[in-house]
Amino acid sequence: MSRIASPSLVAALLLLVAGCASHDTASDQAGPGIHRGTSAKFDAHHDFVVDIPEGAKQVDIWFATPHPKDPMQRVSDWRVESEHPHRFVEDNHGNRYLYMRLESPEPGKLDVGTSFTVTRYEVRADVDPTHTRPHTEAELARLAPYLKGSSQSVIDADARAMALRVVGSERNPIRASRKIYDAILDHVEYHVKDPKPDAQKTMNSTGTGSSQQCFSTGTGNCTDFHSLYAAVSRAAGIPTRAVYGSFFKGPLDGQDKDQSYHCWIEFHAPEIGWIPLDVAVADIFVRDFEANEHSGPRADLTVADGYKGPDAAMVDYYFGNLDERRVTWHWGRDLVMDPPQKGKPLLWNPKAYAEVDGEPAGIVSRKLTFHQKP
Repeated sequence: MSRIASPSLVAALLLLVAGCASHDTASDQAGPGIHRGTSAKFDAHHDFVVDIPEGAKQVDIWFATPHPKDPMQRVSDWRVESEHPHRFVEDNHGNRYLYMRLESPEPGKLDVGTSFTVTRYEVRADVDPTHTRPHTEAELARLAPYLKGSSQSVIDADARAMALRVVGSERNPIRASRKIYDAILDHVEYHVKDPKPDAQKTMNSTGTGSSQQCFSTGTGNCTDFHSLYAAVSRAAGIPTRAVYGSFFKGPLDGQDKDQSYHCWIEFHAPEIGWIPLDVAVADIFVRDFEANEHSGPRADLTVADGYKGPDAAMVDYYFGNLDERRVTWHWGRDLVMDPPQKGKPLLWNPKAYAEVDGEPAGIVSRKLTFHQKP
């Protein structure tokens, strides 16, 4: 299906290109100790179907788009296929979405097709603890938003106790963060490891990315892992921020199957910047598990390029590094859209969010497919 940018989007597209052009180095967004490694290029289709209900007077939809300010990705050939007016907007964290308002729309299914080409870079961070230092009071004041809990990443007694037990008196942010990383790997297991069929699984995600439920059950998905990580890290006084994106999963290259979404975390270290980690993916590699006909395929589609067994080197790798098979949608949680949604702040929005006559409505389905370019 061809993708042709509508005339009403030309100005917004120019703004998007200008925004990308103004971020030519990793240092302006990530930090001086965050560097690009290998790269990969993907043609992607992010397609949506909106099921408009009978009698709807106003439908508002915020569609996820690739973030133009992530220094580890370069987006080009952005296309939108829709006859309805649409524009770019930003949320309270500065993330960008494609926004559409439909007035007295006809009931039925509405297709909104988007496509783009993204060159994605591997993230390589300096994790030498001698290259950083504890945060100053002034730095912590500036980074105060990244030290607060959120609706689902709660700095409660359990998070504080875990931070005290694991970190103790350590104030070097890299040393402390590695201690938290290892402790989360010991405490939580990715739910895909459950060897039972989906309908019989006892290891499950929380559904909301709840740090409290993840702590108590010891299992979860990527958002659960990183919500708990953020709660413990912030309790230890280390600024963190969540990142939501998607994998370009190697086994699904060229297939008509959705890539779903994935999240990871970044913590701040003075003199270096925002250091990424993916403790959820690392957990797949940390030790052997029963990779049978149920858990094996799940694990295969949880990591970037297929599961090939335990790998201690990959566990170390995902502390400070990220593979290049990703796209970033947004930073942060508890999102407030523009114009503001009538419902509660969004726990995340890596796909799309819709409201019908001011009420949250699950009327949008989406599919992210891709092909890797030579």
